[in-house]
Amino acid sequence: MQTNDDILNLLREKGAEAARKMQRGLIVQPGAIGDCISTLPLAAFMKDSLRLGGVDILGHTEYIGILPGRTCIDGVRSIDSMDLHQLFAETKAFDLKDGDPLISAFAEYAWIATFLGEPDSDFEQNLIFTANCSHSAEVITLSMKPPKDFSEHLTDFCIRQFMDQSGLSLQGWQVRPGDCLIKTAEADINRGKELLREIGLEPYEKTVVIQPGSGGPDKCWHLDNFLAVAKELGSKGIEVIFLLGPAELDRFSDATIKKINSVARCLTDLSLTQVLRLLSCADGFVGNDSGITHLAAGLGVRTLAVFGPTNPAVYRPIGPTVTVFVDSTRAFAKKGSAKLQQKLLEVLTA
Repeated sequence: MQTNDDILNLLREKGAEAARKMQRGLIVQPGAIGDCISTLPLAAFMKDSLRLGGVDILGHTEYIGILPGRTCIDGVRSIDSMDLHQLFAETKAFDLKDGDPLISAFAEYAWIATFLGEPDSDFEQNLIFTANCSHSAEVITLSMKPPKDFSEHLTDFCIRQFMDQSGLSLQGWQVRPGDCLIKTAEADINRGKELLREIGLEPYEKTVVIQPGSGGPDKCWHLDNFLAVAKELGSKGIEVIFLLGPAELDRFSDATIKKINSVARCLTDLSLTQVLRLLSCADGFVGNDSGITHLAAGLGVRTLAVFGPTNPAVYRPIGPTVTVFVDSTRAFAKKGSAKLQQKLLEVLTA
């Protein structure tokens, strides 16, 4: 039989739990799509370990706009809509007037993890001051650049930093390589099918998407490799679509783009939402160590990621069907590799 004390303790526990669920977290992530996707396990860890009612991300909307409703991220804030440069001022000269927009921008967050700024910097101190103008908040500064001798995954590095600074423990929580970080809705798949039909493909046809770019030219497998893979897939009745983003359109000559079009269909200037919808209907994806490769893997698409100078142990895309190929030779970005092409084809046509 429950006593009055038992009932009061139960009510206190429920009240405390309700208060925790009202708290929200924020991740400040100024990076591109690959960095934003690699941040998702940290967001899930914060939400689970701190029992937060939600986690938002502050970043560039062209990269983070796809996340709410499809991932553990609950809301997005535009980094371009805030006057964050104020936070880089010398701490001794930093001051905010009552009603400053920065105070209200951080007012609803009990926990803030930032990849902008450095530990013990003026930025960190000013952000702590700003967040605590309206309430008590914890601010933790993190890095996306692990030490050279680090051999675990980047997501582990981010979470361990957060743990070390917050005093939390993993408590059995871990990133599972087979997790789908991004889940599409039926509307995404239907729009993806429409996009396929617009370029003359039916959704039931086996389709492989190739994205030959990356943030740096040295991370890009030579284009001849992708073209050779596309030709061989086409000879086996598999439809291939090349995705070219702004970086590739700047980097490739008109003659190179014409060459790609002679081998397979080529799509350019798609929004990130359109890319996501296209990938949701693809049977496979081939790419470099790039943001779109992380997107494909996170969606659960059968992903073949080709790594050159970067370490796949640290930067490997997270997803249930990811295969990583490594070519650490100097020729990675300079010429074709028939041997590695064959390895990819064996997986794609298995």
